[in-house]
Amino acid sequence: MTALRIGLTGGIGSGKSTVARMLIACGASLVDADAIARQITMSGGAAVNELARQFGAEILTVDGAMDRERMRQLAFDDPNVKRQLEAIVHPLVAQEVSRQAREAVQAGSACIVFDIPLLVESGRWRSQLDQVLVVDCCEATQMARVMARNGWTQEVVEKIIAGQASRAQRLAAADICLYNDSISLEALGLLVRQLAGRFGL
Repeated sequence: MTALRIGLTGGIGSGKSTVARMLIACGASLVDADAIARQITMSGGAAVNELARQFGAEILTVDGAMDRERMRQLAFDDPNVKRQLEAIVHPLVAQEVSRQAREAVQAGSACIVFDIPLLVESGRWRSQLDQVLVVDCCEATQMARVMARNGWTQEVVEKIIAGQASRAQRLAAADICLYNDSISLEALGLLVRQLAGRFGL
């Protein structure tokens, strides 16, 4: 039996990670592209040497990891930096995503959830997926959640949202949409369990 491949995405603060955890609890395997990106930019990670070569040792923290805040700021300020960063990180993430997906298939997983923050933006994931699940909420909710969670200013969160695909673009790419705005965790959990049944879980 072939594993169903579900792409999970949503804007920052949409609740995508919460939905991912709920799907895992229902028996799905998770491949988390963001966690992989963090892993390869930690001290000793596969991307670190090339990042330091390209951008200088000042983009590393004292323990040798990529300074995420500093890099985020540089990428915000200069589209070329953003492109260079993606050219280093994205191929390494794609390799590890493929490896983890193969492992899940070999383990007999019925459904693999690919948690990919930039699924819509990158354009290269769609052909590798059976369905795209978008977790959606309004921008005001995104702002409030991220400011409360990360302690960032409104300006920083606005910049991040502006740098992501628009809500309309994400919804246009969705096969399934979960509207996670003004609903309780219990209600969200019920919706996710219903979806899990459709995914063979």
